[in-house]
Amino acid sequence: MNRIHFTRRALVATLALGASLSAFAADKGLMTIIVNDPANPYWFTEGEAAKAAAIKLGYSAVVAAHTGDTNTESKLIDTAITNKSVAIILDPANASGSVGAVQKAIAAKIPVILINAEINKEGLAKAQLVSNNAQGAALGAQHWAELMGDKGRYVELVGAPSDNNAATRSNGFKTVLGQYPDLAKAGSEVANWDRTQGHNKMQALMQANPDIKGVISGNDEMALGAIAALKKAGKLKGAVIGGFDGSPDAVAAVKSGELAYTVLQPVAVFSAAAVLQADTYIRTGKTGAKSEKQLFDCVLITKANADKVTAPFVLSK
Repeated sequence: MNRIHFTRRALVATLALGASLSAFAADKGLMTIIVNDPANPYWFTEGEAAKAAAIKLGYSAVVAAHTGDTNTESKLIDTAITNKSVAIILDPANASGSVGAVQKAIAAKIPVILINAEINKEGLAKAQLVSNNAQGAALGAQHWAELMGDKGRYVELVGAPSDNNAATRSNGFKTVLGQYPDLAKAGSEVANWDRTQGHNKMQALMQANPDIKGVISGNDEMALGAIAALKKAGKLKGAVIGGFDGSPDAVAAVKSGELAYTVLQPVAVFSAAAVLQADTYIRTGKTGAKSEKQLFDCVLITKANADKVTAPFVLSK
């Protein structure tokens, strides 16, 4: 995979390019953007960034959500085909279960660009743009271990098993934390990227392991749920909680000291880049990228740089 470093300047330049092109373009057709669940600020930003880029390039755009359900995803793909979409920007619902939906769009001669999550088959989507989850997980885990003082019992909250990102982040944590023999993992629970589930699973983990010192989480929503549970139990003080996404609520929690850090994913950048690649493919038959799968590096957000997050999921220089 190609690795891509991002800055706020890159996002501004991407959108500015779209604006300049749109001045010369009539409506180029409909781009359908399908995300997971816009109730989560990460996926909301994903959809809005892609939509803004599409409109500035001269397309009409619609954002829809499958909320992790492959049947809903399949119906949304059918709608995109019926509406004669010129391209589909898709955050797949399931690494394996979404393959059929992508194949259906390709059979209808509609190019598909995947964002945020991958599918377990190459050569279908014209591009797959995702955060460098292994890099981000290692970045967060190393900082978390240092804050833990390299020792203590901890628990992990894991994302949805249907999403390859969950396993990639968990394995990244394990690779780093396995180097610290005095860090003992007391338990692990799947909380499906959800704040309420993170809260409930954290309550259960605390009851089974009352002496835990830290929580490492696969995303911010689960981490924020864990914070709420720890706070309710009077155990938040001194606990080290780490998140992943860089959501506005997580950045605020880092500033307040409740969350030790978050790992910011450049979702606004790669969502806009996906639209640019879709446009390039429509015009030339190629995306212009060096490879189908493209990795965008993450950034560690702590109290030292939290004030530089000036827009959702965008770190300024």
